[in-house]
Amino acid sequence: MAALLTFPRRYPRAFRAAIVRPGNDSTVIPMRALVVYCHPRPDSFNAAVRDLVQRKLHAAGAEVRVADLYASGFQPVLTGPEWQGYLDCPKNTACVAQEVDDVRWCDTLIFVYPTWWYGLPAILKGWLDRVLLPNVAFHMPDAQNRTIRPGLRHISRLGIFTTCGASWLMTQIVGAPGKRTLSRGVGLLCKPGKRTAFAAHYLMDSSTPESRARHLARVARQMDKLIGQRVPVPLPEPTTGAVAAE
Repeated sequence: MAALLTFPRRYPRAFRAAIVRPGNDSTVIPMRALVVYCHPRPDSFNAAVRDLVQRKLHAAGAEVRVADLYASGFQPVLTGPEWQGYLDCPKNTACVAQEVDDVRWCDTLIFVYPTWWYGLPAILKGWLDRVLLPNVAFHMPDAQNRTIRPGLRHISRLGIFTTCGASWLMTQIVGAPGKRTLSRGVGLLCKPGKRTAFAAHYLMDSSTPESRARHLARVARQMDKLIGQRVPVPLPEPTTGAVAAE
């Protein structure tokens, strides 16, 4: 079973944040991180968070893939034919073959997105609907199992970074359904004992350059926690103007 190791400082950072495959010819491989990013504005504050996440990963020697849902034109609607073939594995992955390959490839899964109406943007919810399929993210009940079983046990790190227009208190009163979908719904399918990271900037509509800078510093600390070591990188400049509140 793969083991996470922390190497002495004299080794390159790419080897210190690595996974070692056991056996006679143990192989050191870097983290494989999939960043699922979701925002319609390329100059939004969420883009600054995404850039910081990527800087941290690259500085740690990770291999990184970014799924930019808006930029790639990802179609979030689960169509009628897709629904009809939902349980037809592996044919059910044909329409989202690249996205499924990304999920199966990664051992680190990170979401960067704005919280809208306390939940996930429709395009991100559609990514979950169309990509986290049976025999990809979970296994359906069968003759030996009465309920679904996890299919993301290869994912040992889960990061969630978001912005919210509402206050922390209002978000808690409503129940933070977006965060729970990812941290619990997706999280329970991942490897037990996985590393997790979370950071949210609340009250984005009244945010300031100072509050945004503090949030980026918080994201940096959470990324160090997720990676398992401190990885110094320069912080992006907080955005200004109208797009700062996104």
